[in-house]
Amino acid sequence: MDAALPKPFLLTVVAAAMLREGRVLVQQRPSGTPMAGLWEFPGGKVEPGETPEHALARELHEELGIGVDPAALVPLTFASEALGDRHLLLLLYRLDRWQGAPEPRHATALCWADHATLRTLPMPPADLPFPAALAPLLGKPRSQDGTVAIASK
Repeated sequence: MDAALPKPFLLTVVAAAMLREGRVLVQQRPSGTPMAGLWEFPGGKVEPGETPEHALARELHEELGIGVDPAALVPLTFASEALGDRHLLLLLYRLDRWQGAPEPRHATALCWADHATLRTLPMPPADLPFPAALAPLLGKPRSQDGTVAIASK
């Protein structure tokens, strides 16, 4: 975007609820970034000229190294939040299939979280409504002890 132009009032961000075996993938924001250490759903900003679905496919490739067909992204829910002089519109998509194994290219860690774990993770304010929205899609953990697999950089 041209530096001389003002930033648009509405900031549109897309995120994926990547589902596998009753769990959803979340990533931990790295140190040195706003809201470092908090857990969020992978995704990012929609750039000018992009559809939300194409932006999310691009972001998932950049952040996790996976391939995603934009047609596989199913709108799930959204969040809306004031950000100073701007406003955030966060669109959450369901994703059940992708190519490749997610790896934390920009995040500190990845976590496949069941619903109980997801509700305990510290998240940015805009993400806070999402665990409740995902509850019907998240099953009980496969292991008896409820362990969650975490991958770190």
